[in-house]
Amino acid sequence: MDARELKGPRGRLLTTYRFLTDPYATSLAWRDAYGDPFLARVVNGDVVMTGRSEHLKAIFAAPPDTFDPFGVQAIAPVVGKGSLLVLTGEAHRRERKLLMPPFHGSRMRAYESTMRDVTLRHLHEALRAGGVTTMKDIAQKITLEIIVRAVFGVEDEREADAIAKGVVDVLEAVHPSFLFAPFLQRDFGGLGPYARFRRAAEAGDRELQALIDARRGRGEGDDVLGLLLAARYDDGSAMSDAEIQDELRTIVTAGHETTAMALAFLVDLVWRRPEVLARAKEEANAGGALPYLDAIVKETLRVRPILTEAIRTLKKPLVMGDLEVPAGMHVGVSAVLAHHDEERFPEPEAFRPERFLGRTFGPTEYIPFGGGHRRCIGAAFAEMELRIVLAGFLQSVDLTLLSPASSRPYRRNLTMAPKDGVPVRFAGRSTQSLLRASEVARAPSQGTFHGSAA
Repeated sequence: MDARELKGPRGRLLTTYRFLTDPYATSLAWRDAYGDPFLARVVNGDVVMTGRSEHLKAIFAAPPDTFDPFGVQAIAPVVGKGSLLVLTGEAHRRERKLLMPPFHGSRMRAYESTMRDVTLRHLHEALRAGGVTTMKDIAQKITLEIIVRAVFGVEDEREADAIAKGVVDVLEAVHPSFLFAPFLQRDFGGLGPYARFRRAAEAGDRELQALIDARRGRGEGDDVLGLLLAARYDDGSAMSDAEIQDELRTIVTAGHETTAMALAFLVDLVWRRPEVLARAKEEANAGGALPYLDAIVKETLRVRPILTEAIRTLKKPLVMGDLEVPAGMHVGVSAVLAHHDEERFPEPEAFRPERFLGRTFGPTEYIPFGGGHRRCIGAAFAEMELRIVLAGFLQSVDLTLLSPASSRPYRRNLTMAPKDGVPVRFAGRSTQSLLRASEVARAPSQGTFHGSAA
C-alpha cells in the first residue's frame, strides 16, 4: 500500500494546531479513528505517524542515509546549524562519535556527587524561602545547574548561576509558533516572538564564546567543554569554535529542559499514589541499588514522554511491512502511540512502575529517547539524574502537592510540560538533616548507577 493512501485528519492548519496544543490526546484519538499508522498533514508536509513496533524496527534499522532530520529550519535557530540534532550522514556520524565519551561508563560516575549536592542545595534554598514553589521551577534550577557543572566544569556557585540565567533567558524566549511555522522566523521590525528570541540567542552566543575562550586560557578539563576542546575527528582536526558552540547549546538545552519537565511530571505522578510513594521512600532510605526508583523513572517517561514524536524526512523510499513510503514524505516515530500499546502495556493510562521490574522492553517498544542511530546520547545521564534527584527528595524533605488534581500536560516549546508547574510545599526536615544527607551524598556510590547510553 502506498503511504499517500493512508487515512488521517483533514486540514493542515487545524492538524498542526492540535499537535501543538495537545499531542497526547490528539495522537491517541487519531489512532483510534484512523488506525496505526495514520497520515498527518501538517504545515511542514505529510507525516506517516506510527507507534507499531514492526514499523519502528524498519525505521530504526534503515541506513542513516535514508533520512534527513525533519524541520531543520524550525529548530536550527535554537540549537545551531552544526548541532548533532540537525546534522546528517557522515557529518552526523563523526559528530556523534566525538560527543559520546562524556556520557558513557566511568565518566558518568563522576557526575553522581554533583547531582546529589546540587539537589540538596536547592532543597535547602527552597526551605529557607518558605518551602512553597512549583516543581517546574525547582526542577529547572536543579537540572540546569547539574548540566552547567557537568558541561562547563564550573565550581563557583555565582558563576554557575550566571551561566544558568543566560540559558534560561534563551529558552524562555523560544515560542512554539516559530518552531512549527518556520515562515514566522522573521524579525518584523524587531517585534514579535522571533525577534525577542534572536536578541536572547545572540547574547547567549557571546557568553558561550567567552566561556570557550576562558577555558582555552586555563587548559582542558574532564568536563564536556574540556573534552570537546581536546577531541579530534578521524582526520586529526579539532572542532571549530562554531561547532563547539552549537554542541554546547544542544547539550545544555536538551540536557536540562527535558529532564526538568520529566522530574516535575514524576513528582506529580508519584506523590498522588501513597503505595508507590511509600515503597519509593523505603528503597531510598535503605541505601544500595535503586531498582524501584529506576522503574518509577521509566514509567514516568512512558506515561509522560517529554518529546512526543521524532520525525524524519525520507531521502529514499522506505518499506514498513506492507506499507511503502516514498521519498520526500516524512515518518513520525510516536512515543505516545508506542507507549500506549495495550498488548505491551495493559491499561496504558495507569501509572504502574512494576511494569519495569523484572522485565526489559525492547528498543522498538519503549522509546522515550528515540531510537536507531539518532537515539539521544544523554539517555543514561538523564535516567541516572532523575533517580538521584528523586532519592534526594525522598531522603531529605517532606513534600506536599498543593493542587487537588493532576497537572494537565501542554507543549511548552519542543517539550511537554505540566501546565500549572505542579505547585508543592517542602517542609519537615532541618538544615542539619540536609547537611547530613549531603555528607552521605559524598560517600562512595552504592549502586545508584545503572547502564550507559546506547
